[in-house]
Amino acid sequence: MNSTKTHGASCAGRLAVLAVVMLCASAWADSALTTQRTVTQLQDGIFVIRHPDAPDTYPQGNSTVIVGDRDVLVIDSGYLPSSAAEDIAQIRQWTAKPVRYLVNTHWHPDHQRGNFTYAQAFPNLAIVAHPQTVRLMETYEAGNLERYPRRVEALRTALEQGRDAAGKRLTQKSKKEMRDTLAQRAPVLAEMQKSHMVLPNLTFDHELNIDLGNRLVQLRHSGRGDTQGDVWAYLPQEKILVTGDVLTAPVPYFFAGYPEGLANTLRQLLELDAGTIVPGHGAVMHDKAYMHAVLDTVDSVMAQVNAAIVKLGSLSAQLEDVRKQVDIAGFRQQFVGEEAGNREYFDESIEGLIKDAFYQAPK
Repeated sequence: MNSTKTHGASCAGRLAVLAVVMLCASAWADSALTTQRTVTQLQDGIFVIRHPDAPDTYPQGNSTVIVGDRDVLVIDSGYLPSSAAEDIAQIRQWTAKPVRYLVNTHWHPDHQRGNFTYAQAFPNLAIVAHPQTVRLMETYEAGNLERYPRRVEALRTALEQGRDAAGKRLTQKSKKEMRDTLAQRAPVLAEMQKSHMVLPNLTFDHELNIDLGNRLVQLRHSGRGDTQGDVWAYLPQEKILVTGDVLTAPVPYFFAGYPEGLANTLRQLLELDAGTIVPGHGAVMHDKAYMHAVLDTVDSVMAQVNAAIVKLGSLSAQLEDVRKQVDIAGFRQQFVGEEAGNREYFDESIEGLIKDAFYQAPK
């Protein structure tokens, strides 16, 4: 399934989206920091688990559990093995049927590090993903798992010696910050040391339909967006869409990715007859207002970046000069208002979008 390139939203379209956004802003009142585990039942046999952030502050993706007459399918396994174990215990309260399929929507740690726990619990498990997700896990996740314990050990060594990696004596403030960081990372490392990376063993290029027994799940790859291997799921009978990190709330994840591909994927998702939308992070949605706002933001930033490059000259334009000509104030207000934590998160995210739009723009 190939994405179709389309032009950015018109000025009138942006104003319409803005009006919807302002009307629905109260529905987006949420925090990018998640402190509690919550379970939402969407329909009979379909549940969404929202996980609290890990002790090292890393956010954990949502997990969606879909129970059919015969099998169970889970979308995304979380960051912590302990969170995956808690989810599995919950699933066993809901049904005695086995988890036959586990879908990794993309390679990021908070969507696949629970694979080990699921594979241990369900020996016949098929872990489903796009081939690029497997490649990226092999390339980047393996390195992440090697670096994490080294970073924890470096913190311990610095505290013991009272000096940083450059040999500079630590201040009391620096020591406290290191102790706090170590306290956050140590329990995560302890969990990591009891598991290992488990790669998907069932891949598909464009589309895969899975019948769980009177419950069809359509898996699709629309091209690169948040990553090169994004997968989303649609339940046509129930009109439920599960997006992975192509859509996250209450702050979009623009930190690194492919803006044009992301926009194309969002356009395809907006065409679906979906009454319930499960984002990769954040609360379940029951309309498309937020998705429209995210698409409008991507289109606007790409258009502004491209216009600045044309104005400055494709060969001489520099990122810092282009950045000065991109107006994000309106989008910041739409998504996060005055909420300080979300605002900081949004600003970091939007900088990633501007950077990616600049480096991926035709020059």
